[in-house]
Amino acid sequence: MPELPEVETVVRGLRRTVLHQTIESVYLEPPKIARRYFEGNLKSLAGSSFVHVQRRGKNILMATDQGMTLWVHLKMTGHFYFLPKETPIDRHDHLIFYFRDNGHTLRFNDYRRFGNIRLIPTKELKLQKELKELGPEPLEIPAGDFIARFRSTHRMIKPALLDQTFLAGLGNIYADEALYLARIHPRRLTDSLSAKKLAELHSAIIRVLRKAIDKMGTSVDSFAGVDGQPGGFQKYLKAYGREGEKCPRCGGSIRREKIGSRSAHYCPRCQKLR
Repeated sequence: MPELPEVETVVRGLRRTVLHQTIESVYLEPPKIARRYFEGNLKSLAGSSFVHVQRRGKNILMATDQGMTLWVHLKMTGHFYFLPKETPIDRHDHLIFYFRDNGHTLRFNDYRRFGNIRLIPTKELKLQKELKELGPEPLEIPAGDFIARFRSTHRMIKPALLDQTFLAGLGNIYADEALYLARIHPRRLTDSLSAKKLAELHSAIIRVLRKAIDKMGTSVDSFAGVDGQPGGFQKYLKAYGREGEKCPRCGGSIRREKIGSRSAHYCPRCQKLR
């Protein structure tokens, strides 16, 4: 599933391509199929334009000039592609916005059909339960608040990092990479970590996320930006997806272990469970 850097890459791509472009028409899959993935009268967006695009956690929020917001979650394989109108429709293009003046389209492509798109009044956005319950943004939370938040609960650190109501935007890739940088075992309990060690984790998360955003995300499966280009951060992964390989820091072997329902990749020599 795309995480914060991948979603941020998509948001920046959307800002470059579709802002203030008038939507001429909207193609939507036949209702029987589309109803499972889309909520709201999406065809009513014809004649409007997107005026603001932002990210909240792993969600994309696209506000229009008619007081509506397109709320998008890419899930596992959802993509936005900005393509010329003459590009043939792919069988996984489930939603297409045709723009009036620039000769292009914005297409939502999702071959596993897990993605979700909702159209709601912008004024009701703050009332949406899934958005209201999101935790703070990892790139915005001050170190002191981060430390206090983690020391106030008693749980394993890896599941805490993945809990979107606790901290919004992280997933398996960047949680593993940040814990590796901070030399923290994924099973360590949050309240067992010193303030100094949590400060190191806070710094590691910021460094990993910023570099991943700079490299336009991680493409370990199918992720690509709106221009169709894959991300480049997979070249810099130290722990995630490297099971059985040598630790680049100490030469030990990277281990993959299931914690709860998710996998964790770490170096048992560098990230000791004390």
